[in-house]
Amino acid sequence: MFMWLVIAALILAGLLLIIVEIVFIPGTTVVGLLGLVFTIAGIVFSYSQFGNETGFYVLLGTTLVTAATLYLSFRKGAWKKFSHQSAIDSKVNEGMTSHLNTGEEGVTKSVLRPMGSAEFHVKIFEVKTNGELVNNGIKVRIVKIRSNDILVEPIQ
Repeated sequence: MFMWLVIAALILAGLLLIIVEIVFIPGTTVVGLLGLVFTIAGIVFSYSQFGNETGFYVLLGTTLVTAATLYLSFRKGAWKKFSHQSAIDSKVNEGMTSHLNTGEEGVTKSVLRPMGSAEFHVKIFEVKTNGELVNNGIKVRIVKIRSNDILVEPIQ
């Protein structure tokens, strides 16, 4: 009786790891390979403990249960409730720089090394310099605006 429990536990653990690999964490291969090793170990153990005929039935049963489980899992969409279905289709700071113009002046709110934040029109924006270090509280001028990229220079 104990041998059957060991065989069933190995095969069940192997099948669960294979399903976890395919459905939840695809691409890692470590979990799937470990599941395959457990399943094969259970089948080999059944051959060695109970002979060829019983081993063959365990192999056949394992194959059928694996195929049926995978088929039902994907066909019925049973795993969809566990997976995240939404997608992000927006962009960061989209349209935030539309009211800014080249030549406008502001004040840095952090050290620019070369990136940091600056305040323009009582709003804080992420800005960058041409590589120079600009301290906090220094007046800066907008040199160039590309999409959401604001290039500034310190005012002398």
